[in-house]
Amino acid sequence: MRSSRLLPSLVGAATLAVTGPATAQDGVESRPNIIFIMADDLGWGDLGSYGQQRGLQTPNLDRLAAEGTRFTQAYAGSTVCAPSRCVLMTGYHTGHARIRGNARDPLEPGDVTVAEALKAAGYDTALVGKWGLGEAGSTGVPNKQGFDDFFGYLNQRHAHNFYPDHLWRQEERVELPGNVIGPDEGVSVERGTYSHDLFADGAISWVEEHREGPFFLYLSLTIPHANNEGSRATGNGMEVPDLGDYAGRDWPEAEKGKAAMIARMDADVGRLMARLDELDIDDDTIVFFTSDNGPHREGGKDFDPDFFDSNGPLRGIKRDLYEGGIRVPMIVRWPGRVPAGAVSDQIWAFWDVPPTLAELAGPGATAALPDDLDGISLLPALIGPEAAGRSQEDHEFLYWEFHEGQASKQAVRMGRWKGFRLSPDGPLELYDLRGDVGEEDDVAAEHPEVVDRIETYLGNARSESPSWPLRPAPGR
Repeated sequence: MRSSRLLPSLVGAATLAVTGPATAQDGVESRPNIIFIMADDLGWGDLGSYGQQRGLQTPNLDRLAAEGTRFTQAYAGSTVCAPSRCVLMTGYHTGHARIRGNARDPLEPGDVTVAEALKAAGYDTALVGKWGLGEAGSTGVPNKQGFDDFFGYLNQRHAHNFYPDHLWRQEERVELPGNVIGPDEGVSVERGTYSHDLFADGAISWVEEHREGPFFLYLSLTIPHANNEGSRATGNGMEVPDLGDYAGRDWPEAEKGKAAMIARMDADVGRLMARLDELDIDDDTIVFFTSDNGPHREGGKDFDPDFFDSNGPLRGIKRDLYEGGIRVPMIVRWPGRVPAGAVSDQIWAFWDVPPTLAELAGPGATAALPDDLDGISLLPALIGPEAAGRSQEDHEFLYWEFHEGQASKQAVRMGRWKGFRLSPDGPLELYDLRGDVGEEDDVAAEHPEVVDRIETYLGNARSESPSWPLRPAPGR
């Protein structure tokens, strides 16, 4: 039995206050509700619609892809949690974003989030799940960054534990019955309430209460991330109430746990989509589904992301700037507007989300965003140039930097080309993704003109940050 169904009073609290529909602007009825669902550490190859053939079943997400457009060249903001979320919320890539790594730096009052922009346009806004951009009492908490309602984890490390002793509602701590943390930090010895179940039920309840719209729901799930501390303590960090249909498989326990987590998430996305239909707001709601970065290997001592071929044909995983660390599934569904059953090779990234959602919401939202965003609106790629009234603009360059490890890494996407270097003073690797999506053949020596163009761009790709300086390799 799902733990959230044992706790109706808590689920009611998770849905937060009913603020009512926006009524201040003309034409509000014509603007879509927006639901942005983000999985945590879900690989490009973990979904059936993206080629999964190793045993993971994702029927509801595959249906979402069949009823919408599946993007094959969409990118996360970073290869780990906090910076990817910062990019998603603010529209700046990691060369300009305030948070460029997994630290506890908060967003500041001057930062403008997509939630603030949509709120300025009359949207009710909610975040359910994982935040990671500001601790309790800081300037970065969701309710100070444009979200009317919040229920979930503030801190990404706290979110490792799927059976925490507390979560946060607005800025208030909410104790969870039946969960007791043991002597190992982040590992519960008594487990009564599974946080993901609260998020799924709470999100559906919030949508029910805000059905009149327009609303923006950011459903930031924690599945299938591992409990890193649990992995070290018990050898299996894939915490899930039951293994479901995978219990009898001849697989390692951690792999069965990952499969069960993905199945649980898939079922809950199916429940949410069914509820949109029952509420008769299906056609009025655009739904995005993606992941914050590539697949992890943190589920336990013997956990292996290759077991399910989670990165598909891509090289690398979470914490890499190769394609497997940053290229993510992206499905967009909006009946009658976004083409059903389509596959798009449009190149885009998380920093394009704020201007895209703002254009969906109307001029008031677009005007609320800063003028210097790295992102561009992808509306023509979503609904077609004719419906959007213009052709799709393309990025000349996409940029990432990552600061864990001995040196700062950088990556650039330029059309068919992918540049990567292990340190800012190191040589540039070059891959032609048109025929080498697995980044196996470094062709830098054969294309010096392309290398020079990317190197020139890298000279001005970023702003300096005292918290995130580019670090050369030791000894250089």
